[in-house]
Amino acid sequence: MANGWGPGERLPSETEMIARFGMAKGTIREAIRILEAQGLVKSRTGPGGGVFVHQVSEERATALLGNYFYFQHLTIDDVYQIRAVLEPELAAGLAGKLTPAQLAALEDVMTCYAAPAENAEEERAQHIASLRFHALLAEMSGNPLMRFLIRFVTNMLADITVSRKLYVQPNHELWASGLDYQSRLVAALRAGDADQARQILRDHMHNAHRLMRMQETVLTQRFLPEGDII
Repeated sequence: MANGWGPGERLPSETEMIARFGMAKGTIREAIRILEAQGLVKSRTGPGGGVFVHQVSEERATALLGNYFYFQHLTIDDVYQIRAVLEPELAAGLAGKLTPAQLAALEDVMTCYAAPAENAEEERAQHIASLRFHALLAEMSGNPLMRFLIRFVTNMLADITVSRKLYVQPNHELWASGLDYQSRLVAALRAGDADQARQILRDHMHNAHRLMRMQETVLTQRFLPEGDII
């Protein structure tokens, strides 16, 4: 990287690296193995093979970071604290800048939950689809850091929702209010009203946070084992 090599460029041969760095063959191979495990290089065999600079994909970065947070026991509060800061600013920055095709793509996602779920499986699918709306909105940002952070946090919330089965208890208010906020957000984005887009998404995050906490509380109480009353 210090030499300005980009994705797809071939590293010097093993012999060249041994001579350049004055290290043993085993040390060079171990260094390459570590870089490959980190996703920074990729080895190819056969004609034209070798070791090549590899760009870490968003999926791999998300998976590696997710493994770290797996042991941090994130809460609904943790997730929404971040969402409430980032997503309103994302919306304000995109107001009036999205193409008709991008706006249509957002509306297309919303058709996945246009009607309330009829069972737990549909409830689960709708929760995930509604989060996909926010991930898609993040994809439209020109800020790669904001795009990654919002998509990562959205994925974490999806994992929490599924792993803790927060979708099991039907919540009509969560569905109806979420759909309403998203519909009004798309209208504000189309109209180019940055202040309105920011406020709608800020209110959406506050309301969703409140309802998801209630959802978590209801399910926690529901599955508490019976015991003696103190």
